[in-house]
Amino acid sequence: MKHNKFLTIFTVCVYIFLFAPVVIIIMTAFGPDEVIAFPPNGFSTKWFYNIFTSDMFMKTFKISIQISVLATIIALILGIPAAYSMSRFDFKGKNIIKNIFFSSVIVPGIVFGFSLFNFIIIKWRLPIYSSLLIGHTIVILPYIIRVIASSLEGFDYSIEEAAVSLGASRPKTFFLVVFPNITSGVIAAFMLAFINSFNNVPISIFLTGPGVSTLPIKMMSYVEYYYDPTISALSVTLMIMTIGIMFIVERTLGLSYFSK
Repeated sequence: MKHNKFLTIFTVCVYIFLFAPVVIIIMTAFGPDEVIAFPPNGFSTKWFYNIFTSDMFMKTFKISIQISVLATIIALILGIPAAYSMSRFDFKGKNIIKNIFFSSVIVPGIVFGFSLFNFIIIKWRLPIYSSLLIGHTIVILPYIIRVIASSLEGFDYSIEEAAVSLGASRPKTFFLVVFPNITSGVIAAFMLAFINSFNNVPISIFLTGPGVSTLPIKMMSYVEYYYDPTISALSVTLMIMTIGIMFIVERTLGLSYFSK
């Protein structure tokens, strides 16, 4: 019984540790004061209005959405064949290629971001937008490969061989036989990669420049000079958007769809 009480207390403490910051952010977002105060001294929604009337936030939000969507699509185009090849075939140097794909996850983000800055910005002199797109694609590619490779682990390749033996070409077999069986993995990989790209800071902070920045970097810059609850309101808005996306996924596919 004592053990159960201790476990219960420990569990409650963990939940408080996880959710207390969220509660504080939500409460401060509706504070009327010009500085962040907890608990708030009243109720106001003016900071939410401040978000949508700020060109700074709206511009960087559009850039973040564009970069995240494009990078995720490119990573899917590269990652699906890579995951399929590594799951389907055994070849020399397979482990080396895996390590190369997953290097962006193993290496600390600051180190990897600085390396990309030296090569993409300094040596190649690519435009900032293209640099961000390349950097985000490289960073989220391992997530795409891992999730899709996990979906392919349970796939019976004898079905594919049967389709080929009946006269279907390899590309046609992949799109008509293999791909429908990993659709849930592709959707899950898209969501995971998009979220990681949208929230990325270590890579973006090195690749952003004048006129082109992402929303997380702009939020950091805003906090350095302003102490009002605008960032709290923006954080609440992003949480609502995330919940909305998950609600749409649940209503259309069902969260159990991703466990198939």
